[in-house]
Amino acid sequence: MSTFMANKANIERKWYVVDAAGKPMGKTAVIVADLLRGKGKVTYTPHADCGDNVIVINAGKAVLTGNKLEQKYYRTHSGWVGGLKETKYRILMQDKPELAMRVAVRGMMPRNTVTKDSLKRLHIYAGPQHEHQAQKPELVK
Repeated sequence: MSTFMANKANIERKWYVVDAAGKPMGKTAVIVADLLRGKGKVTYTPHADCGDNVIVINAGKAVLTGNKLEQKYYRTHSGWVGGLKETKYRILMQDKPELAMRVAVRGMMPRNTVTKDSLKRLHIYAGPQHEHQAQKPELVK
């Protein structure tokens, strides 16, 4: 008997919907990252992209616990001198809740090339509506 190794030819991808309303952002990001990597599958292979497609709805209603809204910053740097830009998470959650969720999910993923391909299958929406009804996604509790 030989060991199964996943590759592009034998991967079956499903669609899942995760509702982030009222849930902590970090716990939601862990669930989404595991689905994107395919860690719940029997055919999980660490070096192959064998995860599923994930839709996150109500990202704007996700909760940050403690004082993170005031104390945590989203930082970007242009590479130039003085190019640091900082935004408090309170403002980020008001203006771009999709970006805040994407940053949280990316932080839960490994730093390799599989992550880049996996994040292409992540679809985040601030409200309850999404445009992927044709794929018949399953709701994750």
